Amino acid sequence: MPSPTADHLESFLGNRRLSQQIAFILEVEKLKTVLRRTLLLDRSRVENDAEHTWQLALMAMVLSEHSREKVELVRVLKMLLIHDIVEIDAGDTFAYDTVLAASQAERELKAAERIFALLPEDQAREFRALWDEFEAKASAESRFANAMDRLQPLLHNFFTEGGTWSAGGITAANVERRMQPIGMASDTLGDLSAQLIALAVEQGILAPAPQEA
Repeated sequence: MPSPTADHLESFLGNRRLSQQIAFILEVEKLKTVLRRTLLLDRSRVENDAEHTWQLALMAMVLSEHSREKVELVRVLKMLLIHDIVEIDAGDTFAYDTVLAASQAERELKAAERIFALLPEDQAREFRALWDEFEAKASAESRFANAMDRLQPLLHNFFTEGGTWSAGGITAANVERRMQPIGMASDTLGDLSAQLIALAVEQGILAPAPQEA
């Protein structure tokens, strides 16, 4: 069922700005229906995007002291809360799917233009700027936010004994490349990710890089 539009809401709320804000809130509820590949730690099912987003925000609160650069935590949290909203339209692109990755940027840009435009103009500009900042990884806050986005599935894959790494063709080299943003944002968390990857290979839950085979 389509979400109510701002025009429909305004017909009985009588407030254009509030109607746009409520329309956006109701639209992004769809994030709860976007399924990811990452298993919950109890392995009962995969997570959805809303659960992923919540966990990243909490991780940032807990782990921000490990950022290599001083970060404004509120800005990190804002980025994390909106970074996957585009997947309402674009869907979740599996990190190691090279075919879908080719069209990911185009699909997500189109989604950003539609979804953020539901908001009042000033908030639409702010949210879009935050999303663009996250994607660019050019600020300390965006680098740390991206580190959280990479660390969370790494933790889940390791502690579910392979998780999505069981998909064909994924090796330690692929995972190391995927986890590079962690080391860019934090020495401590970069060392942790390297340690987990090495242990995963040692335990046989991640294929070694080709040169190690």
